[in-house]
Amino acid sequence: MSQQLIREVTQGQIKSDLPDMSSGDTVAVHAKIVEGGKERIQVFEGVVIKLQGHGIGMTVTVRKIFQGVGVERTYLIHSPRVAKFVLKRKGAVRRARIYYFRERRGKSARIREVQQNREPKNKG
Repeated sequence: MSQQLIREVTQGQIKSDLPDMSSGDTVAVHAKIVEGGKERIQVFEGVVIKLQGHGIGMTVTVRKIFQGVGVERTYLIHSPRVAKFVLKRKGAVRRARIYYFRERRGKSARIREVQQNREPKNKG
């Protein structure tokens, strides 16, 4: 009974409009920030280091470089504090968790972009 009740409660809170993201992708996270009595949207754009968990407790860790310092933030994907995720570009990496990316600087910190399937050009 309790497992079924938990499943019913969490089903209503799981977001369905998430992009298909994985490690190495560049995403923009639109997070709701409350300051005083006002609420605003703050965008955090970076590379997905890891996806962790499943269901309502699924998290994503995003890393970016700001003023020469690496900044990582972990977000609950299905949290009401996250307005939306926008997929900026798909990255080609061979690992699920790219912790080695933390030590990379300059050109070695680039991630190859996966080309999306494009329609062939009509000849003639």
